[in-house]
Amino acid sequence: MTDELRATKEELTTAEPCELVAVERAVDNRARNEALVSYWVLPFLFLTVALLGGLRVGADDHAFIFFPPPLITLVLAVLLMLLFVRGGLIELRTWVAGHQPPLANLSHIWILLTLFFASAQALNSVLPERGLLHWLFSFFFLWTLWNNQFSSFEARRLLRSLVVLFGTAFVLKHLLLASLYAPDGGWFKRIAGALAQGVSLGTLDAPMFAPATGYISFFTLGLYIVGLVLLGAKTVDSRQ
Repeated sequence: MTDELRATKEELTTAEPCELVAVERAVDNRARNEALVSYWVLPFLFLTVALLGGLRVGADDHAFIFFPPPLITLVLAVLLMLLFVRGGLIELRTWVAGHQPPLANLSHIWILLTLFFASAQALNSVLPERGLLHWLFSFFFLWTLWNNQFSSFEARRLLRSLVVLFGTAFVLKHLLLASLYAPDGGWFKRIAGALAQGVSLGTLDAPMFAPATGYISFFTLGLYIVGLVLLGAKTVDSRQ
């Protein structure tokens, strides 16, 4: 129970009977909402992101293809988790502590695990699957996240930075690169593809997927951002 809830309980002794009932209901509703977010909503969102982040739709037969997260996404997810701690989205000292009830500690550990795998799969959804572009995108994320480790962040600024980071990668992969490798891309696709393949000696080859893959990735990233916003709101409530 947060300090604010304890203070509210202490005020019950001086409240009028009608006010007493209203305050008790407000306290109970807030406790239920916090439990709902901690035990159900956040794990459900992050598990959904972890399942959808590696999902692709084949261009020919429209079959579902699952790409497991490569090792680089796990490294990037570790950097993201460190940023969440530094930015205030995660407070390890208050989340997992001896004074907390065992159920609360288990809930927070479960959130941390699902958040880690959701972060890895969110990165997996915006990284090209193979070739030089895969390593270029990976280096882009690695360089950005590593530099951010030495910058001052607060929760809102960190969320805005991540939205821009993932949004940029999504546009590059699912809009620009998808149109570049589309079979009906037209003369722009042929010219740009020929120049790119000539400069890179053919290392820009990438698998082709159905347009539904982009929609799945957009939905996945949306759920991931919503989960981070709820996580930030939960952390703010725990400080009050």
